[in-house]
Amino acid sequence: MKDPKLSFVLSLIPIVVLILLLAIDVKLFGEDSSYGSNQIALLTSGAVAAVIAMMSKISWKELYEGIEESISSALGAVLILLLIGALAGTWLISGVIPAMIYYGLEILNPTIFLVATTVVCAIISIATGSSWGTIGTVGVALIAIGKALGLPEGWIAGAIISGAYFGDKMSPLSDTTNLAPAIAGTDLITHIRHMVWTTGPSIIIALIVFLIAGFTIDINETVVSVTEMQGVMAEKFNLGWWLFLVPVGVIVLIARKVPAVPALFVGTVLGGIFAVIFQPQIVSELAGDVPNYAQASYKTVVNAMALDTNVETGNDIINDLLSTGGMFGMMNTIWLILCALTFGGIMQAAGMLERLTRAVLKLVSSTGSLITATTGTCIAFNILAADQYLAIVVPGKMFAKAYDDQGLAPENLSRTLEDSGTVTSVLIPWNTCGVAQAGVLGVATGAYWMYCVFNLVSPLMTILFGFMGWKLTKRAPRIGSDGEERMRAS
Repeated sequence: MKDPKLSFVLSLIPIVVLILLLAIDVKLFGEDSSYGSNQIALLTSGAVAAVIAMMSKISWKELYEGIEESISSALGAVLILLLIGALAGTWLISGVIPAMIYYGLEILNPTIFLVATTVVCAIISIATGSSWGTIGTVGVALIAIGKALGLPEGWIAGAIISGAYFGDKMSPLSDTTNLAPAIAGTDLITHIRHMVWTTGPSIIIALIVFLIAGFTIDINETVVSVTEMQGVMAEKFNLGWWLFLVPVGVIVLIARKVPAVPALFVGTVLGGIFAVIFQPQIVSELAGDVPNYAQASYKTVVNAMALDTNVETGNDIINDLLSTGGMFGMMNTIWLILCALTFGGIMQAAGMLERLTRAVLKLVSSTGSLITATTGTCIAFNILAADQYLAIVVPGKMFAKAYDDQGLAPENLSRTLEDSGTVTSVLIPWNTCGVAQAGVLGVATGAYWMYCVFNLVSPLMTILFGFMGWKLTKRAPRIGSDGEERMRAS
């Protein structure tokens, strides 16, 4: 962390500006605020931070290097987003997504849908260690199935995200699950075991809420009937069990620790190949007046990867489900991520985030307040730095000594980092995770965050355990030469 040169008040000014601008955007643009106005708000707030920093003798070169470092940390996420857009396109024209919708409607009903969705996403995310991969593949199909059943899209997205982030958090294959204990100074297995105590009750509460919701929420009776939906799918596509080989292959690759980018690329290519083999009528229809099938195949697959793809069925609701934006559809998401990381990079390079965090540390007086401060700081970094990894790494480094001073083992810190930093990132409209999942699912962050029950309960659960003193592991005592325990003054 950069040694802060700025006062607390000066460091707070860009935050106040950002909050005011975002409030104005929400008032004027509503759910459309993420399509331009929020980006301007982030860049404007970043400019305010830069002016304050340069007036305090921090060079533009230092600030620009901070921006570069911040954006470079998200290049992997940008590539994944582009590939998810391409994958959704080829999985649509190959019949993979229509098959998931068709057979999903066979076994699911509105009452159990939210609970079943949470469990399915949790299992797949545990197996793959990737919430992004789970949401970008199975989640895309589940959002379509839920809409077909008449469920509100906010509830559907909340169930998908709750399950995916539970699995990501508890999977030994997850990058954040490995990152948190590494930063805190404990081992992976100890970290996962310690998380069970707070994560278990959180997911149980989420499942109960989703079960109750399944019996009580209003179903949209105006949607197309399940029978009609299945009929259209069967008429337009050649459906069969073999289509599931594509998503299963991607899940196996990710579970075997193949990096997300090559795994998603393989899934995208397989989708294109299956489209050419099994859906020649769709390929020809989308290619237009291209007489040669080889040329038609190339044109359709490339368009599906890169641009909008719309399968016409004669029903507007089904047309909406059978459409994707390809890589182009992810550009607004990437734009928002770059603007958010620009703001976060300037704040980080200027030492403003460090200054704000140190002010929080002064309020710590007990174990409960320490865990609360850690939770609040992780959430603040998700808001201000717009990056999930920074929300784990920076607070982890800054609070490590405070936990040691309290006589707490490092797994208490790693658990708190995951309970707050990992799961709340998806709730922030301009955070890389929030922007990504909103773009993939086609549901605005503002429309789904209040239904992500697991993500909302997790930070509250870790605070509760902190104040109640439940399942807090004490660190091993340090034994001095006189045989007495050496403890740091707390």
